[in-house]
Amino acid sequence: MPTTRETILAALHVQLQPLAALVLRDEVLPERIPATGLIILRDGHPGEPEVTLSPLRYHYQHRAELEAVVQAGTGRASALDDLIASIGTALEADRTLGGLCDWIEPDAPASVDLPVEGAAALKAAVIAVVLHYTTTGPLA
Repeated sequence: MPTTRETILAALHVQLQPLAALVLRDEVLPERIPATGLIILRDGHPGEPEVTLSPLRYHYQHRAELEAVVQAGTGRASALDDLIASIGTALEADRTLGGLCDWIEPDAPASVDLPVEGAAALKAAVIAVVLHYTTTGPLA
């Protein structure tokens, strides 16, 4: 049986699947970026939980990351902006991931240009997504 953490990360991955961009999880950046863009979900780190007693519960603010990447000769900024907006819409559609999570909250994107020798440059953004959830134990 998967842990709460894995269940929530898998649900986040599924929630992003309807987007036009290719959505991967914990993969290396491929050599070719699809014309519709690429999103890589990184599992991130759950951090130190707040603990409540009676009953014992661990309350996490897990920081996962989404790497959004586009590649184009022109219009990279607007293509990335469109991809980021579509991610926002997908996350806002269900901020509890079907009740698995208390709340998901994305941070503002951090953009970066990545030059590629002999090809159109990549434009990317990293979006931290804070997943608020509770477990019965740190390994549950």
